[in-house]
Amino acid sequence: MKTAIVSGITGQDGAYLAKFLTDKGYKVYGLVRTLSGASTFRLQYLNVLGKVELVECDLQDLSQVIKIILETKPAEIYNLAAQSSVSLSFKQPIGTIQFNINSVVNILEAIRLINPAIRFYQASSSEMFGKIDELPITEESKLHPLSPYAISKVAAHHITINYRESYGLYACCGILFNHESYLRGEHFIVKKALTGALDILAGKREYLEFGNIQVKRDFGYSKSYVEAMWLMLQQDKADDFVICSGRSVALYDVVRYIFNKLGIPESAIRVNDNLFRPTDIEDIYGSSEKAKRLLGWDYHMNFFEVLDLLIEEERANYVP
Repeated sequence: MKTAIVSGITGQDGAYLAKFLTDKGYKVYGLVRTLSGASTFRLQYLNVLGKVELVECDLQDLSQVIKIILETKPAEIYNLAAQSSVSLSFKQPIGTIQFNINSVVNILEAIRLINPAIRFYQASSSEMFGKIDELPITEESKLHPLSPYAISKVAAHHITINYRESYGLYACCGILFNHESYLRGEHFIVKKALTGALDILAGKREYLEFGNIQVKRDFGYSKSYVEAMWLMLQQDKADDFVICSGRSVALYDVVRYIFNKLGIPESAIRVNDNLFRPTDIEDIYGSSEKAKRLLGWDYHMNFFEVLDLLIEEERANYVP
């Protein structure tokens, strides 16, 4: 039986990855900051909570990381832990940068010291590209981050590559574009639009406010994207891969689709200039040709098909 460590296991991707790995017969250890404060809703929802072992760990403490790796002896480590909100990173730049960088260095250094054969996955982000000169984005595209979050992800991305090149570690970066599911965090726009629209139907509010919804993003389905993470660690050679749908859609069109589908007038969509970010990416989409060619990963879902799934799942679980 293979053993894997998943940091950030209580998040959307962590929960779906935990289910994917346990279904494949892995013993999974999930790292959480505190056991008492850990939200296990997503793991419970996927019926995987009893199949994983949660371990308390401060990823900014190298000694704790070393201790856990020595005790669990993992074959694979998936680092999904991060302060992942772009908007929050502008309000908390120091904390965002410190955690998102130090946690990665500590895991890689622990692997180097204990067992260089451990395979490592780093969750990189499409936000790293920021100011874009050419589309679609590929693994060779220029990085020009536009937020503290993106800056921290660029640093962690290059640190991972540096450990691979300097010490021969099997260390991969998955450059994932936006990917959604029912388990998405409340501060992400698609989840906000879904829950907010149902609140309007339930009479809890009259309208929903957004920031800049004219920007375009490449959206996919989280359940499909976690398979790509696993595939990256099953190859003969470590490498970095863009994982995306290959097309972008305007945030306004996403919100309007949800509202129209639920029979809510578009007048309930409000734009608040105070919710705009100091800087933002106007349009971004990527190419997963390398992942298709080398990993055998393929993705064909139109995002409005994904939205249909999310709307039904959100309605089925909504509590008025």
